[in-house]
Amino acid sequence: MSEKMLKFVDIDMNMPAKRTSDLRTKDFKEIYNRFVNDKAKEQSSRCSQCGVPFCQIHCPLHNNIPDWLKLTAEGRLQEAHELAQSTNNMPEICGSICPQDRLCEGNCVIEKAGHGTVTIGSVEKYITDTAWEKGWIKPIKVIREINQSVGIIGAGPAGLSCAEELRKLGYKITIYDRYDRPGGLLIYGIPNFKLEKSSVERRTKLLKESGIKFKQDFEVGKDISLGELRKKHDAILVSTGVYKPREINLEGSDLKNIFSAMEFLTASNRKGLGDKVKDFDNGILNAENKDVIIIGGGDTGMDCVRTAVRQGARSVKCLYRRDRENMPGSAREVYNAQEEGVEFIWLSNPKKFIGISQISSVLVERMKLSETDTSGRKKSEPLPDSEFEMKADMVIKALGFDPENLPKLFNSPDLSISNWGTIKINLKTMETNLPGVFAAGDIVRGASLVVWAIRDGREAAISIKKYLEQKLNKSDKAA
Repeated sequence: MSEKMLKFVDIDMNMPAKRTSDLRTKDFKEIYNRFVNDKAKEQSSRCSQCGVPFCQIHCPLHNNIPDWLKLTAEGRLQEAHELAQSTNNMPEICGSICPQDRLCEGNCVIEKAGHGTVTIGSVEKYITDTAWEKGWIKPIKVIREINQSVGIIGAGPAGLSCAEELRKLGYKITIYDRYDRPGGLLIYGIPNFKLEKSSVERRTKLLKESGIKFKQDFEVGKDISLGELRKKHDAILVSTGVYKPREINLEGSDLKNIFSAMEFLTASNRKGLGDKVKDFDNGILNAENKDVIIIGGGDTGMDCVRTAVRQGARSVKCLYRRDRENMPGSAREVYNAQEEGVEFIWLSNPKKFIGISQISSVLVERMKLSETDTSGRKKSEPLPDSEFEMKADMVIKALGFDPENLPKLFNSPDLSISNWGTIKINLKTMETNLPGVFAAGDIVRGASLVVWAIRDGREAAISIKKYLEQKLNKSDKAA
């Protein structure tokens, strides 16, 4: 065992310095400063190098966390980067936005022993940011081009990860995406204070320099049917994600100034990217000087409340039907939001939207918790005669996302979907009922984490490779 490790007894856990709330709420810059080299080495040295690495087990990508922590502690950053990159196509992005408190860090052995977790996410980001600065990350150099092509529908993390893995093998890749920039939710759904867009843009630029083609503003079903796309390529991956907002059908739902989370976040992110956004500029999708209520306690809800604060809202309140212990969002994000002045109204649920033409208030009812449901959280039930009214100039619904009707959207009625609208796949091969058409990411598993989408994209690449090799062998035998 290296003498540089097991320092958790002598060295306390230390996160990168966080900008004070009064400063960070004035802009959309990331709230954490970066580790400097000495601090990254110091914090990495706290790793216990345990025999059963629960951090690695609880990472969806099974990243070799103890190994690259050890390399970082020893000052071998380039090797640490190579190891981190070997299992993760976007380590610096996962380092920024993964809910580490629920995954790797939350299952750290020394955390369980009361010594405070190793700051895995911050070290992961530091390693890869350093790799970019040092020029260690290069475009893919294909040794042997393979005369087979794959069309990927959706330029989010699942599609980008699959594209990179297949391009390394020499396949010709074209990504089709409905938006004007690649990245999916990484670009338009996640605010800059959690993930600076330059991190996503340099990744997609690298893929373009690696020979991967991107067709933006391109809608399958409108510009080309899925059937026609299948004729153009030897295999297809559907990785569209899920964007349809879940609705809450209450009296007054048709009032103005009630928006879905993606409407609100996309407008804000586009402004940050320098776009002209009419409904933001005219004040409709801008929270400035408004009393804002966000409904929902997931990570998207946390993105909305913290965005509204930065836009200069008069007040920001979050309604959630359960208590803090049973909310799905990252505990770290809730703490950051509270530091920034967000008020959480726990055990509360909207009952009615009130207003004449636009929202003016929300009728809210108190809730109580009962037995545990299938998600492992306690169910919430309304308390009788507990209603109260809350003033609101803007309401944002952050209730989650559902799949769009892809068979209809793609002009492909024979594409099989589940009762929830997600695409059905063979769980071993990730192939749909249509030969040569695979699916990965949220469109299969439902709205989930970026790290799971990356894993799905990598696994889809393995299955697509096997399919293409079999197809080529059949073709050779027929010839």
